[in-house]
Amino acid sequence: MNTIGLHDFLLYSLVINYAILLIWFGVFVFAHDFIYRMHTRWFSLPLQAFDTIHYAGMAAYKIGIILLNLVPLIALCIIS
Repeated sequence: MNTIGLHDFLLYSLVINYAILLIWFGVFVFAHDFIYRMHTRWFSLPLQAFDTIHYAGMAAYKIGIILLNLVPLIALCIIS
């Protein structure tokens, strides 16, 4: 795979992953009560724990996006 193909792959992956993160955030903000009711059918979670789990999951996902997509893309742009 050449650097142009790798650049395009990392760029598309970055865009797709940020879109997933924004959709997750939007659903969490606008359908919070529905998601909470759906999860409490399966697990007994207090509201604060539910919010903390989602917030930590979004933070971990964002860090993964930055480390696995954005940093290699920037490094590839620098060396190209």
